[in-house]
Amino acid sequence: MRTDELDFYLPEELIAQQATVDRSSSRLMVLHRNKGQIEHRHFRDIEAYLCPNDCLVLNNTQVIPARFFMKRQTGGKLEGLFLHLDEQRNWVTLLKGAGKVKPGEVLLLEPAFIEQSKGTPTIEIKAIERLGDGHWLISPVHPMHHLDLLNRYGMTPLPPYIHRERDLITDENDRYRYQTVYASVAGSVAAPTAGLHFTPELLTRLEQLGIQRAEVTLHVGVGTFRPVTVDNLNEHIMHSEWYALNQRNAGIINQTRNIKGRIVPVGTTSVRTLESIAQSGSINAGQGETDIFIKPGYEFKATDVLITNFHLPRSTLLALVSAFAGLDFIKEAYQIAIKEKYRFFSYGDAMLIL
Repeated sequence: MRTDELDFYLPEELIAQQATVDRSSSRLMVLHRNKGQIEHRHFRDIEAYLCPNDCLVLNNTQVIPARFFMKRQTGGKLEGLFLHLDEQRNWVTLLKGAGKVKPGEVLLLEPAFIEQSKGTPTIEIKAIERLGDGHWLISPVHPMHHLDLLNRYGMTPLPPYIHRERDLITDENDRYRYQTVYASVAGSVAAPTAGLHFTPELLTRLEQLGIQRAEVTLHVGVGTFRPVTVDNLNEHIMHSEWYALNQRNAGIINQTRNIKGRIVPVGTTSVRTLESIAQSGSINAGQGETDIFIKPGYEFKATDVLITNFHLPRSTLLALVSAFAGLDFIKEAYQIAIKEKYRFFSYGDAMLIL
């Protein structure tokens, strides 16, 4: 498949820069695969399309304030993005402005906002190893837990296509809004955005209708924003992400399958988790790394209905939804979404594919 088949022109004004005031007031495009029909609703209407015995599969990963700032002893400024810990609990990071940094150099971690700086000391960070492609291994001298440090010094790692001024107040709002209401397992540097539309009240209503709920964990990495740069989609090297499914939630999913209920992953991350696990033919508890690449031609094993957002052109996420709904149908839907001025990407509107 040619990568340019996943390309489309998106007017910049349709890239959502702010979240909606009310999560469930986002618009919802409903795609009926069997009829080739499209409806326009709001996300709070989703209960009209779900049935008793259906099972929502939610990714309970929690976005951490992974973006941080440092300076060199010479005064040079650096911007970092925490990715994960290595086996020695060093930080694996992306660093901007680190071209002259040397291994062994001591850097200074600073508060992200001026309002935080009063009474907040700088923290020494040792640069350990340059890993290549902008990646660095660094280690705080301070014994504080990495999440405590990031919560105090970091800021919400909004996607690169969101451009706006930020201060302590707007970051506090993003810490809440760029997070699902059911997030519980810290580890992502990007939100599983399809889940941002759910409110506690909507989840309660769905539960009262007999709709089951299961949770998986997939920590979303920075690779989710990287466009495909090769001309042939099959030549793209897929990024890897950590996932987990426990016994209790595996049981809920299997029970749904046994009674012929529909499995409804919320977002592409939930799909990737389920489809990675289902490669053996069954849904069993487990954890590990997945680099599954779902693209047109893929046969889904554990996905009956999909809730998702509108994705970047030439992206692996667009390839996944095209595999599920059909490339031509997705292309048609995206053109209609542009014409109807749907809001795109992380803080944008949603799509339900039946």
